[in-house]
Amino acid sequence: MGGAGIAVPVGAWYTCVFLATRRQRAARGAKGAVPSTPPPDLRGLQRDYLERIDAVALEAGAGIRYARSSHQELSLLIRSFVRDASGVDAPRMTLAELRAVTGAGQPFSAVADAVGRSYPAAFAAGAAPDQTAYAVPDAVEAASDVVRSWK
Repeated sequence: MGGAGIAVPVGAWYTCVFLATRRQRAARGAKGAVPSTPPPDLRGLQRDYLERIDAVALEAGAGIRYARSSHQELSLLIRSFVRDASGVDAPRMTLAELRAVTGAGQPFSAVADAVGRSYPAAFAAGAAPDQTAYAVPDAVEAASDVVRSWK
């Protein structure tokens, strides 16, 4: 009887964990679905993110921020903007998941392209990634384009 007394609560715990993680996946929506609730102040949100992107550009230009860090921060800013503007949890999505998102006339392909182009510089082995492949100013321009083009 002692083993059954332990097995039942443990089994219930595993069931709860399984169901809780399934609900989280469902709450994010079907893969590729885009929540349709626009932010209350899209123009203000765009202005805020464009300022943050410009700050990364200034820090990189002044030598305060390295290329790797700049690419990583720009990728995070793009993903965070998408989350704040659309409700899509882009900061937690893989590049493949970003590429699969469609809908609502939003430029998700531009989001995936901008994030994907930063990957080699953001995750390259060694101390300094090759800056000729995708320079920080190019990444800044791509990030700014994503933010500006959002409707």
